Amino acid sequence: MSTPSDAFHQLDCGRPGDPLRAERGGAQAGLQLWIDFGRWRAHLERQLTALYQPSDLEGRLVVAAVNLGSRTIAGFTSDASCSGGRRRGRVVLLSVDQDVPLGQRIY
Repeated sequence: MSTPSDAFHQLDCGRPGDPLRAERGGAQAGLQLWIDFGRWRAHLERQLTALYQPSDLEGRLVVAAVNLGSRTIAGFTSDASCSGGRRRGRVVLLSVDQDVPLGQRIY
């Protein structure tokens, strides 16, 4: 029988990563990000252009789910998904306010 504590430890809420590169792209003019998670890197595309320019994301730690598998969005393979919330229909990214090891599991 699994306990709530077991379920919590199986949950992977996201991992901090450093966007190495960000650029506009894709059919829906989303942003493509190449994120360094320490031991691995991921590429993703997300509709962030309403609030963010590519230069806003470079050098900033963001939180991304990395265990969802790959999927193709606008012709590009996304290996992760940035975590965030919505404000007035626009995605607001979750971020880390202090340096933590890249790829570290977030609890």
